[in-house]
Amino acid sequence: MDAMDSRSMIDQVWNAQWISVSALELKGSNQWVCFRRIVMLDDAPMSAGARIAADSKYWLWINGKLVVHEGQLKRGPTPNDTYFDEVDLKPYLRPGENTVALLLWYFGKEGFCHKSSGVAAMVFEGDIDGRPLPSDRTWKVRCHAGFGESAPPHPNVRLPESNIHFDARLDMPGWNLCDFDDSAWANATELGRPPSHPWNRLVRRPVPLWRFGDLLSYSNEADFSNLNVWLENTVLRARLPGNLSVCPALKIDARPGLKLSIYTDNYRGGSEYNVRVDYITREGIQEFESPAYLTGHEVIYDFPAGVSVLELKYRHSHFDTTVVGRFESSDPLLNSLWRKAANTMLLNMRDGIQDPDRERAQWWGDVVILIGMIAHSCDQAGFSAVRKAIHNLVDWQKPDGVLYSPVPAGNWFLELPDQMLAAVGKYGFWYYFLHTGDRETIAHAYPAVKRYLDLWQTGPDGLVIRRTGGWDWGDWGENKDMPVLINAWFFMALESAKNMALLLGDEPAAADCQAKMDRLRTSFNRTFWTGAEYRSPDHAGEPDDRVAALAVVAGLAEREFFAPIGELLKRRFNSSPYMEKYVLEALFLMDRPEQALERMRNRYQPMVESPFCTLWESWSVSDAAAAKYGGGSYNHGWAGGPLTLMAEHIAGIRPLAPGFARFRMAPCIGLLERFDCAVPALGGLLEICQEKMAEGYQLTISVPEGCSGELHLTSQPPTELAPGKFQLFVAGCGGTSTGQTP
Repeated sequence: MDAMDSRSMIDQVWNAQWISVSALELKGSNQWVCFRRIVMLDDAPMSAGARIAADSKYWLWINGKLVVHEGQLKRGPTPNDTYFDEVDLKPYLRPGENTVALLLWYFGKEGFCHKSSGVAAMVFEGDIDGRPLPSDRTWKVRCHAGFGESAPPHPNVRLPESNIHFDARLDMPGWNLCDFDDSAWANATELGRPPSHPWNRLVRRPVPLWRFGDLLSYSNEADFSNLNVWLENTVLRARLPGNLSVCPALKIDARPGLKLSIYTDNYRGGSEYNVRVDYITREGIQEFESPAYLTGHEVIYDFPAGVSVLELKYRHSHFDTTVVGRFESSDPLLNSLWRKAANTMLLNMRDGIQDPDRERAQWWGDVVILIGMIAHSCDQAGFSAVRKAIHNLVDWQKPDGVLYSPVPAGNWFLELPDQMLAAVGKYGFWYYFLHTGDRETIAHAYPAVKRYLDLWQTGPDGLVIRRTGGWDWGDWGENKDMPVLINAWFFMALESAKNMALLLGDEPAAADCQAKMDRLRTSFNRTFWTGAEYRSPDHAGEPDDRVAALAVVAGLAEREFFAPIGELLKRRFNSSPYMEKYVLEALFLMDRPEQALERMRNRYQPMVESPFCTLWESWSVSDAAAAKYGGGSYNHGWAGGPLTLMAEHIAGIRPLAPGFARFRMAPCIGLLERFDCAVPALGGLLEICQEKMAEGYQLTISVPEGCSGELHLTSQPPTELAPGKFQLFVAGCGGTSTGQTP
């Protein structure tokens, strides 16, 4: 979908009713409700679609075929409203009798990623060749008795999801199939037509429905095929081909009333429990698939005695985007680091841009790093996750102008000022615009950015009068020099706001931002630069590598400061993987690419060499690191900054106009013997390959239609690049010869 149009999302007429079971049947949190409707058709439809909303998640079958796997986004687009999905029904309908079946999972509690409406319900607005198919009291409805509450431990307070507890003795086999007899079910209770309280306005889902496929075999399927574990308790570790979000499934023969548990190696990811599955057996052969997803490298099945394993499977469920960018080189460590960063990114894209285990929550410090990763690897669908994140942040702005994350949220409300400045700054909102040209989203966000920055006051010297917000965070780890950090983040936020103002024609605001930047720049260096390092007057610790780096990437550090900053970054290593991206970028910007690569290799080597295929929240996943770095998750998107740096600084590809319509290509010739990089642009892939030859380097460059740019090589005037494929020979750092191939 293109940039979101709030009018087309909201101003739609709904004739359907929100429906549920009777109030007497609802028991609070973690409720599962089944809905059914029979539809008679004379012919196969020419068109058929539905708009569906729910609190909290749903699964949809048409004629027994799974059509939507985990539909509905967590609430909400604003603190009061609810998303809705659009679903194409045509491929699944047929002449004659058709069965629509929907399973609703009502969380009934809040988390760092969901605000509960307080009512378990769904609304279904169908249209089949102009014939309405609304949810109303004619739908059949029943609570699913098979689902219930598990014993402790429960998922930590950050998650609105409960454990899945399913008792197969209370199952309703075939309830979602065509020939099921629902005559004993009650008719649905009507609760109101949208927009109605407590779900309020309905907003079109801004990201695709999840991609899912068939049930798949585990990598070590042969280890447990037809395994008889009847006589003793057995734990089976089913290996996945990587760290994935999956719904585990099983087929077993068992005695009744036995409890088995299913979880992953990531069950305590980030040091606290997330979601597991408990299954209570019935007599005989039985099959079950968890509707909720788990993440990890292995799915662990803990079987009691009295079970024979017939088959174990899983269903992969993930954000509907594809990695089309690439970076391959002569350095195996960099190649592995790029792949692990891409894996991490994909697992961090779901309802929000989030870690997939402890929190599933949209922290904007993480989002800013992931914007760069998405921009340099994903197809255009990936940007929908960023667009949603931007809308969420500004549409949840507090009445007093404060921005805070994570949002959506029900039990979180604190502002992290440095993350909010990063969000609205040049690596956040403005970076998104440079890679998409999405003016509409910037126009939507700009008033909120202005209101937020108006909360930040500066003193007579132009430096920030520090706001600590709800959580004066800065970074994990020690030795944070917060006054310097917050002034650098504020400077970049002003730069972004100035660019937004110019884009939207608000020239007075742009001039005001520039004046504040000028005052801040002068005072920043006069106050914080000691002649050898950046340091605030009250900072008593060692010099902070974070503040040195941020001064460079913000454009505040003078060129004559680069040498001592570079030396400082050889001996100071306080930054977490979050801030390390900016430290490495500072080294590239100071024209120290060899030092940047050396530091990148040294800091990331343990992650690259680990058996995990994703990157970590901390530099270690030990218990000590967990205590020091907020939990120590082994899947954290903020560690993936090197993916962006490989494209922007090794391959040297940066946009000069939105979407790379105009670009600058300044590769680090000779830094690596070989590299091959592709970056998604609006017109296709922008590609550059460098190969070491006997007397220099061969460059092969491909420019897609709609793009043009400048090739910058050392000691050479820029070479104009038009659409097409080019080959160039670089004789050391000397002259070049250029040819264009058809």
